[in-house]
Amino acid sequence: MPDHKDLPAATAPSVLTVRDLLSFPALQMRLLAGASGLGRAVSWAHVSELEDPTPWLAGSEVLMTVGLAVPRAGEAQRRYLERLDDAGVAALVLSTRLRTPALRQAFLTAAEERGFPVLEVPLAVPFVTIAQEVAAAVSEKSAERLGAQLQVFGALRWMAEENLDIPALFDRLEQLSGYRIFLCTPQGRPLLPGVAAPEDLSVLPADPDAPPTVPGGFVLPVLGPGGAAGYLVALERSGARPAGLAVVQHLATVAALRLAMVRQEREVLRREGAETLAEMLQDTLDPAGAQRRLSHHGLDARRPVVLAVVRGTPDEQLGLALSDHPHLTLRRGEDRLVLAEPGFTEALADLPGTVCGVSRPFAVGEPLRVARQEAEWAAGRAAEAGRPFVHYGEDATGRWLPEDRRLLAALVEQVLGEVLRYDRAHGSQLLVSVRTWMERDRRTEDAAAALHIHPNTLGYRLRRFGEVTGRDLTTTAAFTEVWFAVRAAAELGVAAEGP
Repeated sequence: MPDHKDLPAATAPSVLTVRDLLSFPALQMRLLAGASGLGRAVSWAHVSELEDPTPWLAGSEVLMTVGLAVPRAGEAQRRYLERLDDAGVAALVLSTRLRTPALRQAFLTAAEERGFPVLEVPLAVPFVTIAQEVAAAVSEKSAERLGAQLQVFGALRWMAEENLDIPALFDRLEQLSGYRIFLCTPQGRPLLPGVAAPEDLSVLPADPDAPPTVPGGFVLPVLGPGGAAGYLVALERSGARPAGLAVVQHLATVAALRLAMVRQEREVLRREGAETLAEMLQDTLDPAGAQRRLSHHGLDARRPVVLAVVRGTPDEQLGLALSDHPHLTLRRGEDRLVLAEPGFTEALADLPGTVCGVSRPFAVGEPLRVARQEAEWAAGRAAEAGRPFVHYGEDATGRWLPEDRRLLAALVEQVLGEVLRYDRAHGSQLLVSVRTWMERDRRTEDAAAALHIHPNTLGYRLRRFGEVTGRDLTTTAAFTEVWFAVRAAAELGVAAEGP
C-alpha cells in the first residue's frame, strides 16, 4: 500500500515540504529526529493537545503541540508517534520548553525508523506564525485542488456527453485526482463492474461514520438507499500530486451516482427479462423473438440453456450472485425461475440455504414445459436430500419415468396407494421409512439413525410395508417397482415427509 513515504522530496514547485519549513528563517525550527522524511508534503498546520487527534485529521498536516498530549513513558510516547504517522501526519512540531516531557529513546528511535520528522520550535515563534507561513505557501496548491474539484464535477458531463464506460470513467478520475481508486461492497466484493476491490480489506472501517483517513489515503462510504452500499478507497499514487479529501469526497459522490445508474439499468433489464421468461413459459413467444430477446440480455441464443428453480435465496442476493452471468429471472411464489447457460450454478455455491434444481440443457425456441417440470423435480429432490443443487438426469431413475403426470399418478396409486392410505389412517411412517432405507442403499443402521428410531423398529416397518402393499422388498422385482413408485411420488409431491 503506498503512503506518504513513497512521495518524492518535491513533486512540483507548488508543493510545500517539511524540508521547506526547516529552511524558512522566520520559523527558526530545528530537526530532532526523522530526517529521512523531510520530503513529506505539507497541506496544513494544526494545533492539538489531544492524546489521539487522528479522527480530526485529513493527512499531511504539520501537528503543533506545547507537549500536553505527549505521554511521559517511552513506550507510550512511541505509540503516540505511531498513531500520528499512521494517520498521515507530515511532521510533529514541539515547543519543548513549555509542557513537553523529556523525549525518550523509544520515541526518537521510532521517528528515525519511520522517517517521521520531529521538529522543535523556540518560544519566540508562536504557532500562529507557523500556520500563516504554511497557509501562504500552500495557496497555489489550494488553487490547484479547487481546479481538480471542478474537474471532478465535470465527470457528470463526461458520463452524459462522452458515454464513458465505468472503467474509463474511473481511470480518468484516477489521473485527475492523484489516487488509485478501489470500490467494494462492505463484504469486500467489487461494487461496480470494471473497478477493482482493494486487496487489503483491513482498511475498510467497521463503522460507516469512522474517520476517513487511512495510511496513504482515504476511505469513504458510497451511499445508497438505506446507508452505505460500499466504500471508495483512494490511495496516493507514487509520483502524483494527491488532490486531498475534498476531491475524494466528490469521487465518492460520482461513484454513488454511477452505482444508482447501474442499479437502475439492472432493474430495467430484470423486468424485461422477467417478461420475456413469462412469455417463453406460456409458449407465446416465437423462436426468432426469443432469440432476439435473449441476445439483448447477453445470452448467446445459438448455445443451449437451462432452466432452474431456486429456493431459499432473497432476490437481491440472487441478483448479486448472478451479476456476472447473463440470465433471466422470474418469481413464481416462493420459487425463482432462472434461465441461463449451463454452469451458472457455480455462482450460487457460497449462498447459504440455497436449494436449486436444474433442467437438462435445451435449445432456445423449444417449449419450456418439460424443462420446468425437470427443474421443479430436481429442486424437490435437492430439498429432500438436503443438497444445494440437483441437475435433472443425475438420478438414473428419472430417465425412465414417464413425463405424463397422469401415468405417474397411476403408478403411485397402483404400487403405493394402500400404504399412503394406511399411513394417513394410522399416523404411521411406513412409506417414509422405506424411502429413507432405499435412499441409503438398504443400510438399516444408517436409515434408522436418520429416522431417529431403533434398527429393530425399522425392520418391523419394512415388514409391515410388505404386508400392506403385498410386495416383498427382498426380491429384485418388487424392490425395483417400489423404487420407481417412490420417485414418481416425489415428483408429484405426494411422498411423505422424511428426515
